Amino acid sequence: MIEFAHVTRTYGPKVAVSDLTLAIPRGELFALLGPNGAGKTTTIRMLVGLLQPSRGTIRVCDNDVVRDPRAAHLHVGYVPDEPCLYDKLTGREFLWFIADMFGMPRRLAGSRIDREIEHFELADFADDLCESCSLGMRQRLVFAASLLHDPDVLVLDEPMVGLDPRSVKIVKDLLTERTREGMTVFMSTHTLAMAEELADRVGIMVRGQLRFLGTVPELREQMSLEATSLEQLYLELTSPRRRASGDAP
Repeated sequence: MIEFAHVTRTYGPKVAVSDLTLAIPRGELFALLGPNGAGKTTTIRMLVGLLQPSRGTIRVCDNDVVRDPRAAHLHVGYVPDEPCLYDKLTGREFLWFIADMFGMPRRLAGSRIDREIEHFELADFADDLCESCSLGMRQRLVFAASLLHDPDVLVLDEPMVGLDPRSVKIVKDLLTERTREGMTVFMSTHTLAMAEELADRVGIMVRGQLRFLGTVPELREQMSLEATSLEQLYLELTSPRRRASGDAP
């Protein structure tokens, strides 16, 4: 469903992502982890077409993100790290706007909007202007918008920012349900406990390079540590000592 093939992204002399090769199959929830500046957001922005790779190719559902962006984007839902709404639209109007952008028929769009308003418990706020919504409500609206067209791939950049515990539970349950149904989720997060709970595999990126790819038990085995949480493993792998020396797990 998602393929990175020798992807590099540079900003002048700075290499933000270096020779990333990664394949994520249908129905997998993949969590990309790493310290600030590791290249996670650059990777996500390339995946959703906001940036182009300097080298390499990215494919979503067999569509090249650079050569055929429209075909690729029709398969993708995206929740950025900062929710971006149109303040002078109501929440419902914003969802209609997104549905129109995807060319959804009116009857189908209406039913999908009602579905997501129910899923994310937005009924009490859907007809308020977006400018009056809290950060958590704005994030829930962006989630609802990202799922209107039933994407094959959902891309999440720090998805739990601003969400209260009930909203977090709603999102976690939804991700579990949708991946069981075959949706692929690519998630960047600093919430290690959530990654450990939900992700089928994790990738740990340090200084633009993927330093680990696999399951948490595989990471534990490679680092020769037993009964250790993902948080402890992550902190060891990304410690200044290892980052300076370039040690592998």
